[in-house]
Amino acid sequence: MIPQEIIRRKRDGDELDAAEISSFVSALAAGQLSEGQIGAFAMAVWFKGMSRAEIVALTLAMADSGDRLQWSDIDRPIADKHSTGGVGDNVSLMLAPIAAACGLAVPMISGRGLGHTGGTLDKLESIPGYTITPDANLFHKVVKEAGCAIIGQTGTLAPADGRLYAVRDVTATVDSIPLITASILSKKLAAGLETLVLDVKVGNGAFMADRGQAEILAQSLVEVANGAGVKTSALITDMNQPLADSAGNAVEMRNCLDFLAGRKKETRLETVVLAFAAEMLVKSGIAASSDEAEGMARRVLSSGKAAEVFARMVSMLGGPADLIENPDRHLARAPVAKPVPAARSGWLAACDARGIGVSVIDLGGGRRHPADRIDHRVGFSELLPLGTRVNAGEPIALVHAADEAAAERAAAALAAHYRITEDKPELTPVIAGLI
Repeated sequence: MIPQEIIRRKRDGDELDAAEISSFVSALAAGQLSEGQIGAFAMAVWFKGMSRAEIVALTLAMADSGDRLQWSDIDRPIADKHSTGGVGDNVSLMLAPIAAACGLAVPMISGRGLGHTGGTLDKLESIPGYTITPDANLFHKVVKEAGCAIIGQTGTLAPADGRLYAVRDVTATVDSIPLITASILSKKLAAGLETLVLDVKVGNGAFMADRGQAEILAQSLVEVANGAGVKTSALITDMNQPLADSAGNAVEMRNCLDFLAGRKKETRLETVVLAFAAEMLVKSGIAASSDEAEGMARRVLSSGKAAEVFARMVSMLGGPADLIENPDRHLARAPVAKPVPAARSGWLAACDARGIGVSVIDLGGGRRHPADRIDHRVGFSELLPLGTRVNAGEPIALVHAADEAAAERAAAALAAHYRITEDKPELTPVIAGLI
């Protein structure tokens, strides 16, 4: 089939059959399509959507465009988690070692930042020497011996998705339910998972700002994955503010290390991490109930076992062996750190989480084009959560920038992203539902 004919049919709202989708994906994986053709296809899908049969066909075709991993020599349940993307969302960094410390094997295939959202791989690349694309043998070895490995797509794992993913990022086609579903699940199917838990974000900082749309996406992901033989559930979580108190790359990595060291208790971030750990453990049969599973997760955190798993994973993938003990020796800091003062006294009532993510990109911490280089040092830290009482001039965050001018711009932008009111706000729960 001629690619432009497939694009035309989808543009006109026709339903593509599995053979047409397979043909297009094969050409995509083989590098036979131009970026213009890929972008046109993505935009046609964005406008016209896809039927459930089309989404299944696209997912399976992308999963089959490369290798499928096998874990027959590992006697642990094979499980993973994936997020649809948010701001200050570094859950995966802590969740993988917690789940591994509790008895799961977690081969986590993660991605780079998309649009205004941060990427797990970009955060990991702030660790000197960390290899995000190990060969298959090393990936397997790390999962088997450390219990988890967080890596990116290799050239042989769902390669069609890798190319489509990069084009979606710069063509305003990220927030398409069929494309999100196929992108996430093609990687997960290729990774040989038995169970999967999905974090579907909803709010002004998510790709799905509407609760109804988030539920549709969650349902799509759960139905397609379960239909493909992977036991899957989804939690819908709030993204109307950054999840962690940091947004960036190295700053979020520091947040991860603080969490594993027990310095981020009683936070929205802890609530989400423990909820996903519990869901993974119950879904995989390691624990009989959510309460039992959460207790297991808390114990491996407090004992330091989860931190040990993380340290071993980092070391085996080329990072420093003493990252946990000496983060300042290895994680670069931006030259300028500037407090962001509250514009007035009152309660932090709301914020533009998407705008905060865009501000990280403006600082150099994200991409406008696929080939852009990231400044891993920049971003925001010490972000106060909504519902905090502040006085005028009191810091609501700390901006990390490459120079004074960038810091001034970012501080002004961040302050403008927050609304401060006289009355204490009613906040939405961080976990909104389970599908």
